[in-house]
Amino acid sequence: MSAPLHPVRAIGLVARREFITQVSKKSFVISNAIILLAIVGGILAYSGGGDNRATIGLVGDQSLAPALVATGDAVGTPVDVSSAPDERIARDQVRSGDLDVALIPGTDGSFTAVTESDISPGLRTVIDTAVMQQAQAGALAAQGVDPARLAEATGAAVVTVDVLDPPDPERGQRVVLSVAVVVLLYMQIMMFGMYVAMGVVEEKSSRVVELLLSTLRPLQLLWGKVIGIGVVGLVQLTAYGVVGVGAGLATGVLTLKGTAFGVLAGTLAWFVLGFAFFAVLYAAAGSMVSRQEDVNSTASPLMVLIILMFFSAFSSVNNPDGTLSNVLSWIPPFSAILMPLRIAAGVASPMQVVVTVALMLVVTAGLSVLAAKIYQRSILRIGKVVSWRDALGR
Repeated sequence: MSAPLHPVRAIGLVARREFITQVSKKSFVISNAIILLAIVGGILAYSGGGDNRATIGLVGDQSLAPALVATGDAVGTPVDVSSAPDERIARDQVRSGDLDVALIPGTDGSFTAVTESDISPGLRTVIDTAVMQQAQAGALAAQGVDPARLAEATGAAVVTVDVLDPPDPERGQRVVLSVAVVVLLYMQIMMFGMYVAMGVVEEKSSRVVELLLSTLRPLQLLWGKVIGIGVVGLVQLTAYGVVGVGAGLATGVLTLKGTAFGVLAGTLAWFVLGFAFFAVLYAAAGSMVSRQEDVNSTASPLMVLIILMFFSAFSSVNNPDGTLSNVLSWIPPFSAILMPLRIAAGVASPMQVVVTVALMLVVTAGLSVLAAKIYQRSILRIGKVVSWRDALGR
C-alpha cells in the first residue's frame, strides 16, 4: 500500500489538475482572446474619438486665423483653421462635410458664417470673440493706440480665483478605474465561484470523487480545487488588467500611471481574498447536490450576496467616501469589492487596508473550516439535494 501524500503535495496536484483542465479548454482560450481584443479595440476607439476639433475655412485674408485658434484653446473648444480659395469652394466644402464652418468676410469688417446646420454654442463663442477682438484691434489702431501696448498696460488687471474646495483633476479617470474594478470583480468572483461549484458537482455525479477521496482528504480536495480554479481566474484578471491599463497608458486615455498600476495590484489582491471567501462556500454548495441543474438552488444565497455587494459598490462610485462605502468596506465580504473601489478613488487609508485584509483572512479561514465540514458530510451523499440545515447539522 502506497504512503499517503503530503497535504501540500496533495493540494498542489489537485490544483494543477484543475488549472490545466480549465486553461486547456478551447472555449476558454477563444473567449479570452475575443475579450482582450475587445478591450484594446474599445480603448483605441475611445482615444480616437476624443479630439472633436471643429474645422473652419477662412476665405481671403488669413489674419483672423491666429485669433480663432487662440480663442478656441482658451475657451476649451479647439478649432482647426484652413484657407479656402473662394466663397464657392468654401460653401462646397461645408456641404460635403470637409468644413464645419466657412467664414466669408464682408466689406465692413463683418463675416458671414456658412454652416450645414446650427453652430454649437461653443463654436459660436469662438467665432464671435475672435471677430470682435480683431475689430477692436483695428479700431484702436485707427485711433493711434497700439493694441500690444494697451494689452501690456492692462495685463495686470486680472481676477485670481481662490477655490476653497478645488476639484480633483484626476477624478474622471479615478471614476473610470473604479467602475472597471467593480464590474471586473463582480464578474470574476461570481463566474469562478460557480466554476468551483460546477466542478464539485461534476466529480460527484460521475463518482470520480469517490476514487479521489480514497487517497485524498476532503479538505485537500476542496482547497486544491479552489486554488487551481482561483489561479485561472487570477491569470485571466491579470491579463485583462495589464492589457487594459497598458492600452490606456499607450493611447493617453489613462495618464495616472502610478495610480493605474496601484489599482491593478490592489484589484488582483482583493480578487484573491474575495474569491477565497466565496469559493469555499461555492464548493460546499456544489457538494450538496448531485446534478448540475440543482446548483443554483443551493448557491442562490451566495449569488444574492454577491449581487448586493455589486450594487452597494456601484452606488458608491460617485461617492466613495460616503457613509455606505465607509461602513460596508469594513465588513467581509463587502470589503472585497468596496476596498478596491476606495483605493482607486484615493480615499482608503493604509490602516483601513491592513485591518480589512486581516478581517477577510480571519473570516475566510473560519468559513473554510465550516465549508470543509459541509463538503465532507455531503460529497458522498448521492441522490437528493442536501439542505443547508442538514449540511450544517451536527
